[in-house]
Amino acid sequence: MPAPYLTLNTVVEHETEARRSRFICALAPARSVEEANAFIAERRRLYADATHNCTAYVIGERIQKGDDDGEPGGTAGTPMVQALVGRGFSDVVAVVTRYFGGTLLGAGGLVRAYGSAVTETLDRVEPVRMVPARLVHVSVAHDQAGRVENDLRASRYAVRDVTYAAEVTFAVAVGDDEVKAFTDWVATLTAGRARVELGDSLHVPA
Repeated sequence: MPAPYLTLNTVVEHETEARRSRFICALAPARSVEEANAFIAERRRLYADATHNCTAYVIGERIQKGDDDGEPGGTAGTPMVQALVGRGFSDVVAVVTRYFGGTLLGAGGLVRAYGSAVTETLDRVEPVRMVPARLVHVSVAHDQAGRVENDLRASRYAVRDVTYAAEVTFAVAVGDDEVKAFTDWVATLTAGRARVELGDSLHVPA
C-alpha cells in the first residue's frame, strides 16, 4: 500500500558551520531523477569554487541516491539521504556545499555535519503532506461533458487530463479514502450515465 509522505513546493537554503567549515544546504522539490540532477548541476555551477558539493535525493518510494563528491565514502551522501528519509520526505533533492575551514572533522564529524545540515534546513521548511490517491477516469457523452467538466473543476478534485474521443474522458486525482464518495457523486451528477474506471495509484496534497 502506498504511504503518505512529506515534500516541498519551493527551494529552501540554510547555512551551518562545523569547526570553521561552512555547510550551505539547499533543498528543492524533485519529482524525477532528471529534475534532481538538473538542480544538482545548477548548484555545482553556482558553487564551482567550493571544496565539495555533496548530494542526495529521494524520489518516490524506491529511488534513493547519495553522492559524497570526494568526501570519505559514506560520510556525506548517505547521512543526507538518511536525514530525508528519517523525516519522511520524498520527491526532494538536497545539495550541501562545503567550504573547508582548515580543520579536519574526521568521519564521525563529517557524518554529523552533513546530516545536521539537512535536518536543520528541514526544520525551516513548510512541508506539504502527500497522501495516497487514485487516478479515476470518468467518461461521459459529449452532451454532458460541458456541465460535468464545470462541476469537476469547481470541486476539490484535481482534473489531470481531458480526452475527447467517442466519449469525453476526464482523468481525476482522488484520495484513496474518497474514491467511493467521488464515484457516488459522479453517479448523481450524471444521473448514472457516466462510466467510471480506476486507474494508476499516485499521491495528492492532503
